[in-house]
Amino acid sequence: MISVNNLSVQFTGVTLFDNVTFNINDRDRIGLVGKNGAGKSTLLKILCRQQEPETGTVIIATGQTVGYLPQEMIPDTVGTVIQETMTAFEEIVELERRQETLSQDVATRTDYDSQEYGRLLSQLHEVTERISMLGGSNRREMAEKVLLGLGFRHDDFDRLVAEFSGGWQMRVELAKLLLRNPDILLLDEPTNHLDIESIQWLENYLSTYFGAVVLVSHDRTFLDHITKRTIEITAGKIYDYHVPYSEYVEQMQARRASQMAQLTNQQRQVAQIESFIERFRYKATKSKQVQSRVKMLEKMDEIVVDEVSTESIRFRFPPAPHSGKIVLEANNLGKAYGDNQVFDKVDFLVTSGSRLAFVGRNGEGKSTLAKIIVGEINDYTGSFRLGHQVQIGYYAQNQAAMLDGEKTVFETIDEAAVGDIRPKIRSILGSFLFDNDDIDKKVKVLSGGEKARLALAKLLLTPCNLLVLDEPTNHLDMDSKDILKNALIQYEGTLIVVSHDRDFLQGLTDSLFEFRDGAVHEFKGDIFEFLEYRRLDHLKDLEVQKRVAASQPQQVSQNKLNYQQSKERERELRKLRVNVEKIEGEINVLESKIAEKEAQLADGGQESTDVAFYAEYQQLKDELELRMGEWEEATIALEEFENR
Repeated sequence: MISVNNLSVQFTGVTLFDNVTFNINDRDRIGLVGKNGAGKSTLLKILCRQQEPETGTVIIATGQTVGYLPQEMIPDTVGTVIQETMTAFEEIVELERRQETLSQDVATRTDYDSQEYGRLLSQLHEVTERISMLGGSNRREMAEKVLLGLGFRHDDFDRLVAEFSGGWQMRVELAKLLLRNPDILLLDEPTNHLDIESIQWLENYLSTYFGAVVLVSHDRTFLDHITKRTIEITAGKIYDYHVPYSEYVEQMQARRASQMAQLTNQQRQVAQIESFIERFRYKATKSKQVQSRVKMLEKMDEIVVDEVSTESIRFRFPPAPHSGKIVLEANNLGKAYGDNQVFDKVDFLVTSGSRLAFVGRNGEGKSTLAKIIVGEINDYTGSFRLGHQVQIGYYAQNQAAMLDGEKTVFETIDEAAVGDIRPKIRSILGSFLFDNDDIDKKVKVLSGGEKARLALAKLLLTPCNLLVLDEPTNHLDMDSKDILKNALIQYEGTLIVVSHDRDFLQGLTDSLFEFRDGAVHEFKGDIFEFLEYRRLDHLKDLEVQKRVAASQPQQVSQNKLNYQQSKERERELRKLRVNVEKIEGEINVLESKIAEKEAQLADGGQESTDVAFYAEYQQLKDELELRMGEWEEATIALEEFENR
């Protein structure tokens, strides 16, 4: 579909691509990866002809269409959401005009045996087929389906696009692109403005898309669920792996390890040859052997190890000051913007050391609650209070944009630093990859990733025992996200993080607040456990819908419908039973450990002053009590489902 041949591009004196060649084929699912600045976005612009290479060619097969979604854009719209989305069908509208003209020509002619009449019939058939392929009369239904999948509600359709934030306007642009059905989709960070539900919908949509998909993303899970091929851009070259991202990482590491081993062997061989040459250079009896080895060196191809960037941010959060046991408490909390009640009657209590994730659709109140917690919003209903000696560190969703563009990097940190931290400013900036040349740059010239790193650096200046982070991974590459995650895992205080990055959240938090339909629901568990729970919950909704649908006249046979419902019921029943068995296994292990402790106590072999022993014993009993509660809930859920 697209053939790239001997592509070369330079940017500000740096070679991004040097004689790069590869093809994009029908139904390819390609992830473009590489460190920030490697040229991923540039390559997408070249593929859609928004930018020309210095040398080389990009050949797009005749008749193939290309659709491109940039990272950021400023949409120029004046209509409503549905009106703007329907502009995606301009090709269909034009084809329908063409169809009408051809139909009239055919109807008015009587030279049925002529070549011209046959040509008109052929053109009419081609136009009709194209209209059918693009959706034809179902376009309103298709538009609504995509908008709903991307997070819009029915009552959003008739609102002006200009009323929405930039992120929601980007969703409209994405909807239009998907509805145009280009043969090749080029997507640059398409999940930046999506919540988890919308990301999952987009994953399913792209997985079954009829054309080729090439995407740039720092979301590992998103890449793994969609891509089947990974193209790495590094040091002006590309490496093409026909595997998803996680498998690519393994193969890439193996490739570089192999290169290092080959280089080491070659260096050893070269040293031996040079030693022989030096030793026997002036001996006539060895002249032929010396000349042979000189030629051997000249013919030897130098093994080059791919450039590996050793630069990465490195930091740890300062030790968290002590706080009271209760960090946050809310009773009957509510917040409305005019007539829009974002959430209401919310009760929660957060204890010291808790690690929470705020998840849910955009617009349900995640950032609003974060702003209430940090004191940016005070006009709420109900009550909310911070615990004793709680000190907050806050990273806002638009934190990077809130930096003063006219200040330098050094001034930004210097004005926030106080006390003993001031002499460490340059060291802190160095940890976030700002060298001596960077610290005098004005903030306004920094990239999105550099601004995000600078905003994170400010968090280190004041110790806190409650960290509230709203989308902290935006604009961070994968290495930087990993380092931030590791620093947060080691953080000793209470953590609240708003994020749609499933890979980032996994293992970072132990419970979630789901914002849905004006309420906040607490879920104990990991992000992927939560998503599985929500999938099962969605299956229950599907069963209800299918029971209703079954009572209506359908083309699908009742037997087939019953079979589908039966299979779904069996799958959910199996999940519930596995969960009960898993908890029972954990209870058995805990009971065995407790029995061992009690046996030691009964034998009198344990000193009453052994604090660690009794602390571990109490921890085991507390954990057993928690698991027994979970087992009771899981068993009740299983029994209720079996009795339906």
